Amino acid sequence: MAEIASPPTLKPSSESYSAKLVDDEIPTVDYCMLYSNDPDQESLAIEHLGQVCQDYGFFYLVNHQIPEKLLDALFKGISEFFDPSTLEKRKVYSKKDPMDRIRWGQNYSSGENREYIKVIAHPQYHFPPNPSSFSDILDEYYKEMRKVVMGLAKAVSKTLGFEESYIEKAFNLKSGFDVSAMNLYPPNYVSKSRIGIPDHTDPGFIVTLVQDVNGGLQILSHKGYWINACIPRHAILIQLGDHLEILTNGKYRSHIHRVAVDRNEVKRISVATLHGPSLDKFVSPAPEFVNEKHPQAYLGMTYKQSLEANGSDEIDVQSSLDQIRLLKV
Repeated sequence: MAEIASPPTLKPSSESYSAKLVDDEIPTVDYCMLYSNDPDQESLAIEHLGQVCQDYGFFYLVNHQIPEKLLDALFKGISEFFDPSTLEKRKVYSKKDPMDRIRWGQNYSSGENREYIKVIAHPQYHFPPNPSSFSDILDEYYKEMRKVVMGLAKAVSKTLGFEESYIEKAFNLKSGFDVSAMNLYPPNYVSKSRIGIPDHTDPGFIVTLVQDVNGGLQILSHKGYWINACIPRHAILIQLGDHLEILTNGKYRSHIHRVAVDRNEVKRISVATLHGPSLDKFVSPAPEFVNEKHPQAYLGMTYKQSLEANGSDEIDVQSSLDQIRLLKV
């Protein structure tokens, strides 16, 4: 196994904002090429994906087969859902119970600036029933996105040198626990600070992100500087999750990221979905990635236990990687 640089340490946003901010290129992966009819093209695409996963941990996914009309309808529906005139109706989904499957929140402060609604999207689909047309759009979107995620699981398995079902079996993805957050970030002239969401990593296999306008997301590279994610229209930003890092014992790593609102000239909508293992799946470094040179660097626990390790509940899906990590890798 190749030598792996230590991941950046998570620092408070007030400190990390002094770090260098660049517009470096983020790699692009062509989904269709991962399943090309030309074996040579497919082999090259898989090799490229593996290099991107190891060197970056995030990439733009294009030609993913999710209809552009569906993405446009998704953003339109979210914008209408967050209509200020219906705010009181949304408040019914404020936090009430750790077992909530739909949760709404609004926070405009120095530490966070957004309105959001989080839903459990898999294995059971949850969303406010009204308006029904929007619920249908979301249902279609999540079904299409899961096809992409399952396809990526097969491709990532191949990059690791295993049969294409390796990741699906390791995480039991067919029963995977997916949480999606639909976010409305304000324009900069009404935000309370430059921070939309502070520095964090995300649990799970991968995180998928789509958004209606460019800008906002910033990713901390392994070299210690922040990269502006300039997501091409209708592309998906893929970020590797904590549990892929755990499974591969640090070969593939999740990366710290944040949301900034200081460049928002208009409101911005994003849909970030964390695609995780099934709640009862025990995840630990796989034996294939542990040896004398690379000892086990993470604790093993069920996905549910990891989501609750830092005192949060399932729908909050906050990272507990700092509690799980035993060694720097």
